[in-house]
Amino acid sequence: MGGWEGGIRVPGIFHWPGVLPAGRVIGEPTSLMDVFPTVVQLVGGEVPQDRVIDGHSLVPLLQGAEARSAHEFLFHYCGQHLHAARWHQTDSGSVWKVHYTTPQFHPEGAGACYGRAVCPCSGEGVTHHRPPLLFDLSRDPSEARPLTPDSEPLYHAVIARVGAAVSEHRQTLSPVPQQFSTSNILWKPWLQPCCGHFPFCSCHEDGDGL
Repeated sequence: MGGWEGGIRVPGIFHWPGVLPAGRVIGEPTSLMDVFPTVVQLVGGEVPQDRVIDGHSLVPLLQGAEARSAHEFLFHYCGQHLHAARWHQTDSGSVWKVHYTTPQFHPEGAGACYGRAVCPCSGEGVTHHRPPLLFDLSRDPSEARPLTPDSEPLYHAVIARVGAAVSEHRQTLSPVPQQFSTSNILWKPWLQPCCGHFPFCSCHEDGDGL
């Protein structure tokens, strides 16, 4: 679904008796990128200092030491293409979402790319929005009512602030090998753990319970 909330807004569940308070519900925006710095903090390590780490440790948020997510901005990619950006204003409860590119849903009128099996990230199957689409997720989480300069007095200010954050974010990026290339995601049977005779790989507990 590209950068739409239906493909992004998913729940996460954390269970750690005696450490995390039970039954606590957190409505702050976080990211899978936060898992790495969270695990690093839990094991007493330090994240690399020679590059920008986009994630933030979730420990303060999960334990209740912090009430707000450390993310002021989150950037939503479809593959290697930035489709949308989210601004969680630190001085208010507003959460703005700006869409620069959206996939063309198929069939027409659907809420996803059912007719194509997967939504494209670029090319003829996407729409580039100029000016971008703007939503106030704190009032419209389903992104049903795009805002305009006439309906939202802060329209131009929000678009400009998010655009500046996107430019700053892009300056921190550096080229790396494509991790999701076809050769990297193809199944490699020689890398699969195998306890039996290949290709009939199956593992069972031995008599020692190991």
